Amino acid sequence: MTLAPPTSRTAVDGTIVSAEAWLSDLEVETVRTDAVQSFLKQETIFVRIRTAGGVEGLGYSYTIGTGGEAVLSLLRTCLLDVLVGMDANRPEAVWRALFSATRATTVGAITSLALAAVDTAVWDARCTASGLPLWVAAGGSRPSIPLYDTEGGWLHFDTDDLVAQAVESQRRGLNGVKIKVGKTRGHEDAERLAAVRAAVGPGMDIMVDANQSMTAAEAIRRAALFEPLDIFWFEEPLPAEDVAGHRRLAESTTLPVAVGESMYSVGHFREYLQAGAASIVQVDVARVGGITPWLKVAHLAESFNVAVAPHFLMELHVSLCCAVPNALYLEHIPQLRAVTKRELVIRDGHGVAPDAPGLGIDWDLDAIDDRRVA
Repeated sequence: MTLAPPTSRTAVDGTIVSAEAWLSDLEVETVRTDAVQSFLKQETIFVRIRTAGGVEGLGYSYTIGTGGEAVLSLLRTCLLDVLVGMDANRPEAVWRALFSATRATTVGAITSLALAAVDTAVWDARCTASGLPLWVAAGGSRPSIPLYDTEGGWLHFDTDDLVAQAVESQRRGLNGVKIKVGKTRGHEDAERLAAVRAAVGPGMDIMVDANQSMTAAEAIRRAALFEPLDIFWFEEPLPAEDVAGHRRLAESTTLPVAVGESMYSVGHFREYLQAGAASIVQVDVARVGGITPWLKVAHLAESFNVAVAPHFLMELHVSLCCAVPNALYLEHIPQLRAVTKRELVIRDGHGVAPDAPGLGIDWDLDAIDDRRVA
């Protein structure tokens, strides 16, 4: 059989001819507290690239209040110069070149956040040039993903507030709610969770998040208190570097153990998965270094038959969740409404991936510029 020759097409020249970075501060939409900190503001690090083919890409990463200027400095003094002249159609090559340029400071949070700002800009340009939305270009598994709500579960809320907001999330059709835990006494956490479970019934998922606040012994004890309440997952109970402690917890409880928002490399996820210390992977596209390594973590988790439920950044993660087959949930925490022209589309309790080419985030550039601080 004779095969027909491939159809020829002219690719858009992806050579990066300019790159710039800046920092804009976004105020939080609601007061957010957990067992170890408050979310003061979103320091948002933006990177914009332009290609020889006339395509722009706008990417970003973030901190929750500190360190943004360090990320910006690394971009301006090291990474942007390396970026110019590279091909935005080849994100793997770009990511590897920039990783190599920062080898003295990898693996680490500042470097990963800087790499993410560049990598998301590269993917934005690549997808725009190809005319594809990110969720299709990155895999195209499905067009929507179930949502759970975090905004009603902060630690400073009293029990009545937790219950009221969980019921409201249920009324809106969301599939689950996350409740922050880490009160001084375990029974306080359990009583708050019991009140929410009684209010929403057995048909709604309840996640709990300890934000790395516990020892392994305390996490094992509290997991036993939470088990009768049919908790959907127990998130970040221990510091992220404590792989052995998370393994001990996972072996001691029927609750799925969720980790990943505070991990900054693909290799760290591999350690958890190989140890059987992660039931659900919560890889954060900004903290792991961008879309390129995010996809590697998602596929790595799939090879271990483990689901992905990423942390925060719902406006970007909706597309990545829809790209891969093992995504479980998208976290609903609105944070970009002040600097975007359109919100995340929610339909029947699901976040819908944007169909526009690129990342699918409709930025309000004037509003971003108004909040520029560096």
